[in-house]
Amino acid sequence: MAENQGLSTVPLFGEFTLSTNRKVRCSVKLTEQEFIVKRLTPAPVGWSRRVHSLKDCLGCRAYRGNDTGDSAAYLSVYFYPLRGRWMRTGISRQRVEHCFRFAALQEWRANLEEAERWARAVREWSSRQRHHGDGVLMQELPRPCRMMVLVNPLSGKGQSYTLYNNHIQRMLNEAGIIHTLFVTERQNHAREMVRDTDLSQWDALVIMSGDGLLYEVINGLLERPDWESAIRTPLGILPGGSGNALAASTHYYTGASSVSNVELLVSCGFLLCRGPVSRMDLVSIHLSSSTRLFSFLSLAWGFVADVDIESEKYRHLGAARFTVGTLVRLASLRIYKGKLSYLPVSREQKNKDSWSQRGEPYRNPMVSTESINVQQLGNIPSQNSRSLHGPPDSLLVPLDQQPPAHWVEVPEKDFVLVLAMYQSHLAEDLLAAPDATLDDGVIHLFYVRAGISRFALLRLFLAMEKGAHLATNCQHLVYTKVRALRLEPLSPQGILTVDGEVVKYGPVQAEVHRGLSRLISG
Repeated sequence: MAENQGLSTVPLFGEFTLSTNRKVRCSVKLTEQEFIVKRLTPAPVGWSRRVHSLKDCLGCRAYRGNDTGDSAAYLSVYFYPLRGRWMRTGISRQRVEHCFRFAALQEWRANLEEAERWARAVREWSSRQRHHGDGVLMQELPRPCRMMVLVNPLSGKGQSYTLYNNHIQRMLNEAGIIHTLFVTERQNHAREMVRDTDLSQWDALVIMSGDGLLYEVINGLLERPDWESAIRTPLGILPGGSGNALAASTHYYTGASSVSNVELLVSCGFLLCRGPVSRMDLVSIHLSSSTRLFSFLSLAWGFVADVDIESEKYRHLGAARFTVGTLVRLASLRIYKGKLSYLPVSREQKNKDSWSQRGEPYRNPMVSTESINVQQLGNIPSQNSRSLHGPPDSLLVPLDQQPPAHWVEVPEKDFVLVLAMYQSHLAEDLLAAPDATLDDGVIHLFYVRAGISRFALLRLFLAMEKGAHLATNCQHLVYTKVRALRLEPLSPQGILTVDGEVVKYGPVQAEVHRGLSRLISG
């Protein structure tokens, strides 16, 4: 039995038997940072001592057994430590459960009270090991937490629902998270649900699918009349599609080595249950149809957009669809004519500094924020034709006007691709913007000029798997950080994608809104 009685007093000590084998006795010690189990009963094989960091603790529970005649109580503690530290394939998490039997007292209520005391202490000290940002504990979800989990059963290889049943449901239960599963039935189903539901029922919205379902959810939140509070609802992402770019980015931001498939799912599930809530940038995008929408991942034109959409026919291959699509498009490489202009990060800062020296807050001299109305901001077509809300764009002028004079206009008119990224990954295995973070307030703009050979372009994408494409010193690749951009396609036909979804082809412009949304992350 533990010696100390105070909840916040550590260390705690105790000697208990394993729930699966009452002949095996263990000493258990809880410190501020570790949960230590030492086997007291000799064993010819197997472990003798295990030390778990409380950073790897997903949850724990105290409970009474099914046998009402048994006076014992039980404590189960769930860890997901990293494994394969020296493996070249990357570090992944594996589940470890410790379950102990408390039977030192004759009455079951007393044993259960002791087990619950341990459970509370484990939860408290595990919570104190959360990651910190700039030395300050970041925002956390409440406990107990209520989550709406949205699953697209058709995403990727059509295995999302199976993956939820095999992995995520158990992890959420172990973490003590109350959740309700909603299976989407059609395109824009998730968008309609989050647009119309009472969000006070939920502490977080979790998307288990590819990136397209999150695109629906974000724009659904911004169609609400209470969009300012709705868009701050914490969002969680679990990989269940083909690309899984945001899920891969979230894992990457933790500093862990690259993983994929089920290992990525378990990593993101762990972050969902344990991670703090961080700010995430959104990008406001204006289309030629006067539509305004919000993006969390990318804007693409040319080679990347073509591969993304044309590879839909290979969806049954999962992430391999993009490899096949890339090879097919390389065989008939296209040139795309257009005009590209942008506001560099450095130039915008100079403008801000000049206004600051005059003692005035910075405003784009080309745009009056007071004059922006719903008609200018546009709306997203939906079944109910609701308007999309959101913050005004202070860096953009209407598409029928020339870009501001202080913007940079790219002299080239012939491109192979234009890609604007705001997260690190373009797909699960494509590290497009290694320097990106969730809320850096930056659009990472890439474009490839015409004249590149098929071999050089293939080399770029192969290097992108490790985020090494910029180190290839390809003379046709240009990379810059911007706050806003405008793209005007001149080719009569083509594909534009936002977060992997096709949008109306034509002139488009974008502006980043720093930290507008919230993401549960590491």
